[in-house]
Amino acid sequence: MRQELAHPFAFIILFQTVTTICINSLLVWHKMLYYNVFDCEVYGLTLKEYLSGLAGKRVAVVGAGLSNRPLVTLLADAGADTTVYDRADAAALGDFYDTCAAKGVRFHLGEDYLELLDGDVVFRSPSILPFRPELARLAERGAEITSEMEVFFKLCPCPVIAVTGSDGKTTTTTVVAKLLEAAGRTVWLGGNIGRPLLADVDRIRPEDAAVLELSSFQLHSMTCSPDVAVITNITPNHLDIHRDYQDYIDAKKRIFLNQRPDAKLVLNRDNAVTAACADRAPGRVWWFSRKEKIMPGVYLRPDGVICACVDGEETEIMPASEIRVPGMHNVENMMTAFAAVWGLVPPETMAEAARTFPGVAHRLETVRVHRGVTYINDSIASSPNRTIAGLACFDKKVILMAGGKGKGVPFEALGSSVCRHVKKLYLTGRTAEEIRAAVEAAPEYRPGAPEIYVLEDFAETVRAAAAAAEPGDTVLMSPASTSFDRFKNFEERGELFRKIVMEME
Repeated sequence: MRQELAHPFAFIILFQTVTTICINSLLVWHKMLYYNVFDCEVYGLTLKEYLSGLAGKRVAVVGAGLSNRPLVTLLADAGADTTVYDRADAAALGDFYDTCAAKGVRFHLGEDYLELLDGDVVFRSPSILPFRPELARLAERGAEITSEMEVFFKLCPCPVIAVTGSDGKTTTTTVVAKLLEAAGRTVWLGGNIGRPLLADVDRIRPEDAAVLELSSFQLHSMTCSPDVAVITNITPNHLDIHRDYQDYIDAKKRIFLNQRPDAKLVLNRDNAVTAACADRAPGRVWWFSRKEKIMPGVYLRPDGVICACVDGEETEIMPASEIRVPGMHNVENMMTAFAAVWGLVPPETMAEAARTFPGVAHRLETVRVHRGVTYINDSIASSPNRTIAGLACFDKKVILMAGGKGKGVPFEALGSSVCRHVKKLYLTGRTAEEIRAAVEAAPEYRPGAPEIYVLEDFAETVRAAAAAAEPGDTVLMSPASTSFDRFKNFEERGELFRKIVMEME
């Protein structure tokens, strides 16, 4: 009798075990699908397998800047038939050139480096947009035009949250990463911030998170979209590189156009161009707004409290006044990040992170208070809108240092803002006269209000602004222009400003 009863029990136990294994397998399968499936080509490969698939193909890498150097090293180590095309000469590339050449990588260098461009697979630098004639010619012949970032998307095994926008994307991306880390996730931060992540893809686990800042240049030919896409805002920018403003807008939209129906898109309700993107969203749309209650989304209530509303239920997150970094634009950045990670990070963790987040270097960064004068490094402000947002953070008029290389964006709005918020304006760089003309043409301008000075040398301009400052003043370096007339990037510009200020006696 006991033997007869043993069989049914054994069968039940076996059935439960098999069922559990099947359910777990289905969950893992679903998890992998959720993490990996994009509406672009799915590789399902390891990095090594992808690189081995390039065997027999001629691989061209356009641009030997920081974003492409790890890629070239990977290709060289994998034995791929690789040629690098770059404007710099061998001496400028230094050890990178010597190391890669020793591994068999060929180089076409110099001002005419694109004239001989050829290959079956072409990895473009973000600054070389795909409508360039040399790339378009190869695409017509059947070459694959791709990028380090696009291949990372296709191979990454974990969820991807990606942020783009004309302003605020670096701070928002950084905050998203901090929030996920505070909630216990391992986060891989990259894209237009941090470092290229393709070389790390085999170390990334499905339970991790990749958080990326993406520029319009990176997105321009992108055929993949992230699990969570974020657009902070869209205003005219980089018009010196894009065909026109519409081309810039279309590039930004690529961050979400290939999303799955269950993916998430976070949009700025207060920005008309961004809000209009909702009509083309394949997935779920979330909002953020500082002007109105919106659902589902995160918004600033009239009493100054940041709230989220989902399915008609409002959750208070924190008073905006408790955010450590100054400025309404940073309140918007925080709300954007909160919307991006809602459901992944508890509201109390969001609030604590916002109270302690010190900001990002070169973004309204307090360098020093010296002899009663506060020196602020806002070198990231490479467009008029960024400088306008920075000026709005100060209760009293500042001494502003601005100028650099333009983006083809007009300065009219900046002119009015300078008249309202600046008592002395120190200009340098290619856009100096253009900015001065915009200020003097502003309706608010009166001769001498502000005082305007134009100087040739950057360091001389910093010292002149400092010499004019009195105790209680703020000297703000917020250029409203790119750094490329004199520096390799905005970080180098900011570091020089910081060095000069720290050396003041």
